[in-house]
Amino acid sequence: MTCVFVAGSRAVPRLNSQVRERLDNIIKQSLTVLVGDANGVDKAVQRYLAECGHREVVVYCMEVCRNNVGQWPMRVHSADTGSRHDRHYYGIKDLAMAKDAKCGFMLWDGESKGTLTNVVSLLNAHKKVLLYLAPKKLFFKLSIFEDLHEALRANGIGDAPAFLTSIGIGEPASLDVQFADLR
Repeated sequence: MTCVFVAGSRAVPRLNSQVRERLDNIIKQSLTVLVGDANGVDKAVQRYLAECGHREVVVYCMEVCRNNVGQWPMRVHSADTGSRHDRHYYGIKDLAMAKDAKCGFMLWDGESKGTLTNVVSLLNAHKKVLLYLAPKKLFFKLSIFEDLHEALRANGIGDAPAFLTSIGIGEPASLDVQFADLR
């Protein structure tokens, strides 16, 4: 079973025809979609997959599943009691999806730190990512970090490593330890 980690920014609540076409390719190949439970891209992808009748979907969530439009199987994760429900908290399920997937399809609004963290996690694990840069309506096929740097430059970011560090993602190798904890 080949699994694709599909995720993106909460600020992208609708899927355009370009994105739906890529999801149609996933459906035609009967690939399993690993998706989160957040509003935005996660919920929009869930809605589309449910409308298409795609059953090969697993929803990843933390403790309580916020959205599961198609009533698909869930992988529920937990954190220490009292953890703040922030990017790092929800990052637990995201790291699990990155580990379980063969590749990723990320829809980025040009700002979301969580989406970029997912891209870096997948690249660190030597997994390919199709990145859709929503503001520019461009797709980027990412296999190595230089590919990500090219996508960031297309979004007007000149120094990709410095930018990633400035938003708290850090240099790519720094995520290896976090990802290794899930093996």
